Amino acid sequence: MSRSAHPAGPRHADVLPEGHYSAPPADLNSLDPKVWSRTVTRDDLGVVTVGGIDVKTLAEQHGTPAYVLDEADFRDRARAWRTAFGTDADVFYAGKAFLSRAVVRWLHEEGLNLDVCSGGELATALSAGMPADRIAFHGNNKSSEEIERAVRAGVGRIVLDSFQEIVRVAHIAQSLGRRQRVQIRVTVGVEAHTHEFIATAHEDQKFGIPLAGGQAAEAVRRALRLDGLELIGIHSHIGSQIFDMSGFEVAAHRVVGLLKDIRDEHGVELPEIDLGGGLGIAYTSDDDPREPHEIAKALTEIVTRECESARLRTPRISVEPGRAIVGPTAFTLYEVGTVKPLDGLRTYVSVDGGMSDNIRTALYDAEYSVALVSRVSDAAPMLARVVGKHCESGDIVVKDAFLPSDLAPGDLIAVPATGAYCRSMASNYNHVLRPPVVAVREGEARVIVRRETEEDLLRLDVG
Repeated sequence: MSRSAHPAGPRHADVLPEGHYSAPPADLNSLDPKVWSRTVTRDDLGVVTVGGIDVKTLAEQHGTPAYVLDEADFRDRARAWRTAFGTDADVFYAGKAFLSRAVVRWLHEEGLNLDVCSGGELATALSAGMPADRIAFHGNNKSSEEIERAVRAGVGRIVLDSFQEIVRVAHIAQSLGRRQRVQIRVTVGVEAHTHEFIATAHEDQKFGIPLAGGQAAEAVRRALRLDGLELIGIHSHIGSQIFDMSGFEVAAHRVVGLLKDIRDEHGVELPEIDLGGGLGIAYTSDDDPREPHEIAKALTEIVTRECESARLRTPRISVEPGRAIVGPTAFTLYEVGTVKPLDGLRTYVSVDGGMSDNIRTALYDAEYSVALVSRVSDAAPMLARVVGKHCESGDIVVKDAFLPSDLAPGDLIAVPATGAYCRSMASNYNHVLRPPVVAVREGEARVIVRRETEEDLLRLDVG
């Protein structure tokens, strides 16, 4: 069947079912710069290129699916955050978004610090040469082995997440003859306007020590009494994919209130405040994220104003962008397998990946954009749902989007803004192999995380 002849799903807005989409765009071949990395464009033949390399070449050389990461864009965004906050603040890249040894080296070269939340992330950071004193160690349930490794390595800070951990870190540090720099993570009761599973500052969740009921104040008392700890500040993180700065204003007000209480009770002004990360990016054209310089200006003004009101010296600010740096820098490249129109509903477009390389749609009801990237098309738009190859009806990559109605097996499509959490949360469900991460820059492509092989799977299966 020819591309122009296969039956398509509904094409026009007046016959579309209800769903998560806007009206069809005027031009299906256009690429919204908000959701694509900065070097993405179409060449004279209509094929999408990134970093000077077209996607057909990338697919031929590295296969599909593949995460394609724009190194120049990553470095530009990292540098923009570093520049926006200047030398009087610290920018810690949140490694959980995506971490590899190449990324660690880029961060080091661009002057950023790094936060990790597991022994594996710490091992990756150290093996790639990140100075330990520029590493922060997070986590709500760090093992004694992880803590000991972090203290021995000399990490710059450990973020304490519970009363038990205060004692555990102090004991390990003292047994090693060290005095470990720490912050206390406080939940401030601010519920960010985001998905329930990624809102992290209301009391009913696993992270941090509540400010309510005096628990955070008691944690400070205990930390200040222990010889193995040097309490340097308070940490707060209110959620993820946040666009509204008002939540940070309330959080800063409450954290500074705690700093004032600490000064009044203990005669100590803690020198640092960490406001976490969670700043949103554009997954679709409807998203409108702020630029780093706007965020830096807003956060600095909020903290300064609150400290002046409390008659405190303004502490050194730290922030932890992860998604905001790496998220927009990558897209996932897929090959179309089957195209299945459902009359009166939508067309299901199956690709050679799915929830094993992007669980976020199933987990968070996340929304994404998608585009045909191996050619241009003047066909009418069809309402499509991009789905994976896994044995789950919830295996959805893009819930509802418009694609050309002549889409056919063998076409390449790409989902932008997949740099954060997609590879980090990837799995081997159905024993599907995890894709490679291919970094592109100035006409060259190199694999920084290789594709898994069947031998990799079988090597772990010792039964």
